[in-house]
Amino acid sequence: MTTSVRVRRRRVGASLLCLLLVAAAVFVTAAVLRPETRHLLPGEGTVGGEGEIAVGERISVRDTGHPALANLDPALLDAVQRAAAAAEAEGVEVVVTSGWRAPEYQARLLSEAIRDYGSEAEARRWVATPDTSLHVSGDAIDIGDFDATYWFSLHGAAYGLCQTYANERWHFELHPEAVTAGCPEPYLDPTHDPRTAG
Repeated sequence: MTTSVRVRRRRVGASLLCLLLVAAAVFVTAAVLRPETRHLLPGEGTVGGEGEIAVGERISVRDTGHPALANLDPALLDAVQRAAAAAEAEGVEVVVTSGWRAPEYQARLLSEAIRDYGSEAEARRWVATPDTSLHVSGDAIDIGDFDATYWFSLHGAAYGLCQTYANERWHFELHPEAVTAGCPEPYLDPTHDPRTAG
């Protein structure tokens, strides 16, 4: 075997290894960044109760007849819709993966997170209790797709929309003062937020 053939085989092998590592990194990142969908297989997963968006489902930000949007704080919904119109004018599609949630649905999500993460303490880094969840009170919305969440992280403050948790790039809440003062520093995760830590 000539030296050039051996070198070519090594390059192909190294390229395949790099490709496999990148694919594994993408898979792991997706699992970590969106923990409530990481355990889902086709046909499995949490099904929303009446009015909720099921895990893995996406709805239009204009679907105001959907209870997940209809039960949001009206000022939050207005800000999200105005921001979405601006994003879409720039070619960025905005979908909602979660809005208002019934307390029973939130309890089910927490129960599943405890099962998946092995402890309530770890689960609470991702899922609040029904009594403390900003989704249950209608004060939080989850934006789907990386392009949209990135757009909101760059431009959301102009609409009073801020990312609340560093570990949940998709979770936004209304902070009207952000229009002039900018968004507050996000909490590391919900266990560091005095509103949801209890």
